[in-house]
Amino acid sequence: MSATYRQISSLTYQRDVLPQPITALSFDPVSDILWSGTNSGHVCANNTPQGLRSVHYPVGGLFAVKKIVATDTNVVACGVTSEGIGAWSKGGVNSWYFKPGTQITTFSNKPPNSSAIAVSTVSPELILLNTQTGTAVRRTPAPSILTHLHYTASVSYFVSGDADGWIRLHDPRDLTSRSFSSSSVKAHISGIQGIETSSTLLYTIGLGMRQGRPYPDPLVKIYDLRTLKALPPIPFAAGPAFITRFPNRSTTLAVTSGQGLVQILDTTNPSTNEFCQLDAQSYISSVAVSPTAGYMAFGDSDGVIHLLSAADEDAMVPFNGFDGKPIDWPDTAEPLPDIEWTDSTPLSSVGLPYYNTTLLSSWTRDFIPSTLHFPPPPKIPQQILNSIKVNDSIAYATLPKELRGRRNKASGRFRSGKARHADSEPVTPTYEYSPDTIPKCYRKVEIEYSKFGVEDFDFGFYNRTAFSGLETHILNSYTNPIVQVMHYTMPIRRLAKSHITTDCPHEHCLLCELGFVARMLEDAHGTNCQASNFCKTVGVLAQIHNAIELIDYGRESADLTYAHMIQMFHRFLVDRLSTEGNSFPHNPTLLPDAGPADPHSPAPAPITQLMGIDAKNIIVCSSCHAVREKENMTHLIDLIYPVRKPTNDPAQETDFASILRNSLLRRTTHKATCQSCKLFAAFESRRAIRSRDLPPVLAVNAAVHNEDTQKFWLDQRRQTFLKPTVELRGQVDGMDDPESVVYELRAMVVQVVTKDANSHLVSLVKVPEAEGAQDPEPWFIFNDFLVQNMTEDEVLSIPSAWKVPAVLYFERVDIRQRLDFSRLPDKMDPTILCRDTNIAINRDPRIIKHEPLRYEELPRPGTLIAIDAEFVKMELEETEYRSDGTKKVIRPARLSLARVSVLRGDGAKEGVPFIDDHIHTSEIVVDYLTEYSGIKLGDLNPNMSRHTLTPLKVVYKKLRLLVDSGCIFIGHGLSKDFRIINIFVPPEQVIDTVDLYYLENRQRRLSLRFLTWFVLKENIQMDMHDSIEDALSALKLYKVHLQLEAEGTFDKKLDELYREGRQYNFKPPAPAGALTSPPVPPSQGASPMPGQVPMGRGSFLQQAFGGGQYPVNAVATPPFYPIQDPNRHGYMHQNWRHR
Repeated sequence: MSATYRQISSLTYQRDVLPQPITALSFDPVSDILWSGTNSGHVCANNTPQGLRSVHYPVGGLFAVKKIVATDTNVVACGVTSEGIGAWSKGGVNSWYFKPGTQITTFSNKPPNSSAIAVSTVSPELILLNTQTGTAVRRTPAPSILTHLHYTASVSYFVSGDADGWIRLHDPRDLTSRSFSSSSVKAHISGIQGIETSSTLLYTIGLGMRQGRPYPDPLVKIYDLRTLKALPPIPFAAGPAFITRFPNRSTTLAVTSGQGLVQILDTTNPSTNEFCQLDAQSYISSVAVSPTAGYMAFGDSDGVIHLLSAADEDAMVPFNGFDGKPIDWPDTAEPLPDIEWTDSTPLSSVGLPYYNTTLLSSWTRDFIPSTLHFPPPPKIPQQILNSIKVNDSIAYATLPKELRGRRNKASGRFRSGKARHADSEPVTPTYEYSPDTIPKCYRKVEIEYSKFGVEDFDFGFYNRTAFSGLETHILNSYTNPIVQVMHYTMPIRRLAKSHITTDCPHEHCLLCELGFVARMLEDAHGTNCQASNFCKTVGVLAQIHNAIELIDYGRESADLTYAHMIQMFHRFLVDRLSTEGNSFPHNPTLLPDAGPADPHSPAPAPITQLMGIDAKNIIVCSSCHAVREKENMTHLIDLIYPVRKPTNDPAQETDFASILRNSLLRRTTHKATCQSCKLFAAFESRRAIRSRDLPPVLAVNAAVHNEDTQKFWLDQRRQTFLKPTVELRGQVDGMDDPESVVYELRAMVVQVVTKDANSHLVSLVKVPEAEGAQDPEPWFIFNDFLVQNMTEDEVLSIPSAWKVPAVLYFERVDIRQRLDFSRLPDKMDPTILCRDTNIAINRDPRIIKHEPLRYEELPRPGTLIAIDAEFVKMELEETEYRSDGTKKVIRPARLSLARVSVLRGDGAKEGVPFIDDHIHTSEIVVDYLTEYSGIKLGDLNPNMSRHTLTPLKVVYKKLRLLVDSGCIFIGHGLSKDFRIINIFVPPEQVIDTVDLYYLENRQRRLSLRFLTWFVLKENIQMDMHDSIEDALSALKLYKVHLQLEAEGTFDKKLDELYREGRQYNFKPPAPAGALTSPPVPPSQGASPMPGQVPMGRGSFLQQAFGGGQYPVNAVATPPFYPIQDPNRHGYMHQNWRHR
């Protein structure tokens, strides 16, 4: 031992009438202060070894100070009955005060180079607290009520002791208990009295039992922190009450008894001891050692602080060994000014008090009535005031003609009107926050229609992110949120995208449609999409299986519960995905550590591997205790809530993790006749599943169907019921599995309930592509086509009854990165473009107009193709006519793909179609639009059609393959075609002739018929539209564009085109016969004006190529098929054959 301690003068505080025991002591690390806590709940600063008193303040509560920890900047303390824990400056000013909601049992020391301490409560719970701000960094459930917490000096271990005598090791990063078996040990029988640590050793003192009563255990027990293996203890016959390690000597301990016997020992050499008996008149109640070990302080129950000093007898050494920071003495009040009062003394001479914080009278804007911020009412137009009449104090006037049509009409956000309004949201008035107010991003959004159709609606105003939303106004579009959840759950997205590359035998397959939607959302990058084909398939399967209801957008009843509907559809969808994706016995193995494939036990369906909960139902008879096991496989968990209302009693297990686990194990009872004892007895049923067998993706139906179940989800005391992660344990043989797995919340679907309108659904998704990106947080709300970034706190919060959780998706953290998708197919078979996919029974070979691609013609990136599609009407347009004669489109007509033609754009067979498919549909066609589509009754019926008839999914797969191959699509008005087809083509792969031949300053787009007549000198669409003819015309127009651009004359010719088009009203005149000469434009007089160049539709090409002939190298002539009647070819008109 390097120093011998002697007792010096004690410190006594005589202020109180009755002596107050000293219950806590702590030396200040940077100042010459000894902080003491009394039994009355006050903290006092004792300056210098002489005991000069300075600040004195309460810590809360009416009883003793439990513990004090002095840091470099503040003093942290809490009382036995105080509501929380607080920090005070060295001058006694409170810095922060944290109230956890339950009583605090203890808190830890402050580890070096860290600004956090651990706090334990009676919940039981461990809270990681920031000592600078007083905010809770992390909350972790504790295994029991903890009485001692301690960080090691290296912060490698965090040790806790409880009232039952157990010592446990925790992860110092998040305070969770270590999962290995050697993380806890029963150190003492009746409780822990003190904990100290060195680098690798743990020292404990505690209570034993003698004759049924606790008594001090006469041993200082030592454990190896690495294994918690017990080492030889150190005897202390007087019974240790306190144990303290010297800060500057890690192996030196001071063990103190309640009677004042102090033993100072070196644990590396236990034979070297120093004993000292304090001259104390009562029991010792607290102990502390200074940072340099120069002083030891002992508080007793009479309010006296006894000091042991290692300094020389005449030396006066500060507590911390150096002068340190100056003592922060309490501020003295400034003296009042000396004013001689007279009748003329101004009141301003008194002065005002100085303050550096906002006064209470300085109200925030939240307290100001919100009505003051609303704009004044609009002024009445002057033309109304001029014609106003007054009758009995009532003024009225006729609505002027120029104002008609604007009454009660809110202007929508259309791209055509962007120049008339700013593209920013109006400033909303400031109002006081109310949890019952639905935030704007959760409110229902509607699509409005202008005279230009839905393409004119400004979807970009509602979505400024890189992630696409889904449009509404579609049958069964209530499924949009669950589609978004499935899309952003990466394992399910991988399966769906892989499935579309297989040869799926189902015509109506939700897994295929989900894969197509996933590809579309991936390619769109924020452009609005619609899941029309997915919703259509949902409707077909709903009618076939009668499992779910059909919900038409805008026609749902006011009392419809969308949360219940989406949960029913969720179960139906997952079951369908499992069935449709099952290729038994050839299913690939996705789970890691599954071992080699067993031919006798093939893998289940991929969706079942990802979401299946393969458990056993254990059924026990209460009479004879016979046990029967039954296999149980499910893909979803329906939450089951406790019957009693939630209270603060932790034994009820009303937290989300407990409710989820109880719903997973699903303990139920029922009565039946036992096969063993032949008695009518009660049976208890429960699920049994190991933790490691829990699925990678956990799907949960919240089952919030009434107010009692919703109360569990509501925020309480600024704490959310749902947490970002949840820890689950399985159960085997009726015992909890010691292993646990952690699930992370990835997405949820919630129902937004409004008081004055129909409810709707939104999805809250943690987008994988946004994790680690520039977005503040990866959480986004998908409210149909409205997409907005959100914080995690906003997602987890359920502030009021307007937000009802419906579906939740979790991903298992430890297995997420180890899923093996390498065995899934990822490339679509390109030979589908080489096959004839006809399903028509009576197809006429003479009218086959296409020639499938040969293998060597399969497309590559940059391959030019021309495309056109024809559509039929499935639903009529719904229009509302107003009293002033104006009309508003409530819902546009619903069109469906009826025919698609794709032509080769280059090569030897340029212009020859390789896809010309009519689309089979089982729905009722309202209008075939024969004049515009060329489709007639029976053309889409497999039993009647004479054309090549193909299922929609097969045609879609062909187009999907062309998009993925990087083909360049040429056509006229392709944006609308792709929208109805429900496929997204990247803009760099689209060449639209409606944009090529367009002048922005003219604000008019030209029809394909007029362009073909004027530019190519051909007449098309004379009787009916033909998709091959239209695609070929668009291809020719593109070739002409290339030729004129190469010559540098395209802009000049385009001006001439618009100038001449005005004379024809941009419509080709009706030909006099089957073959006529080009019509002469109407003239203004008998002869053209002097100097005017004669213009006409022939001059567009005559000046470019001469002679009015179409360039031979612009596009190859399509081949003639050897059939009897060549006029059957829709694209072989007379002007093509005789040009």
